[in-house]
Amino acid sequence: MPRSVNSVAAKARRKKILKQAKGYFGRRKNVFTVAKNAVEKALSYSYRDRKVNKRNFRALWIQRINAGVREYGLSYSQFMGLLKKNDISLNRKVLADLAMNHKDIFKSIVDKVK
Repeated sequence: MPRSVNSVAAKARRKKILKQAKGYFGRRKNVFTVAKNAVEKALSYSYRDRKVNKRNFRALWIQRINAGVREYGLSYSQFMGLLKKNDISLNRKVLADLAMNHKDIFKSIVDKVK
């Protein structure tokens, strides 16, 4: 009995990997075995960095809030403690945006918690 090979599925599988490797440098874009390794590594990096991205944004928001409250003689930690004590539940993303783009509203929040 002749050997049966599903070359259609195999070709589709290789084509999918090579499509993902489009734009890579050198043999990484057109040699399947090299492209497969590159794509696997890239996917693992993207998974990891989706989490790192969240950390980076939180750090950025904290820096912006800290810079905003320093003008009014407070530190970031003091300000966050006062917010919690006064039951003001604004997240860091919103506070950072207010500190950067709406200084008058941010000042009213700082005055309220002082």
